[in-house]
Amino acid sequence: MAGPSIEDIMAMAQKAQEDLQKAQDELGKIEVEGAAGGGLVKVRATAKGQINGVEIDDSLMKPEDKGMLEDLVAAAINDARMKADQAAAEEMKKATSGMPLPPGMKMPF
Repeated sequence: MAGPSIEDIMAMAQKAQEDLQKAQDELGKIEVEGAAGGGLVKVRATAKGQINGVEIDDSLMKPEDKGMLEDLVAAAINDARMKADQAAAEEMKKATSGMPLPPGMKMPF
């Protein structure tokens, strides 16, 4: 019994590339929110990691709390980045779920 033809393999590769591009495009539409300080600082980002906004509770707007505020902003950005990475991994997993890949091979190439 013969395996897939070279044309079939090329068509599968083309479809896989199109599916991956679609998944990459979707990452820019998925938004996650990172938070720190019990929600006093929030950062919105796309699954691609682009920061879309920062929200800081008014109670943190005191010169004497500047260092704490800076730490909370950094923590919220890191939380948003972690959530963006998770959302991106999940989206890419969906895009590659039907592809017959050799063990250990990751997409995109």
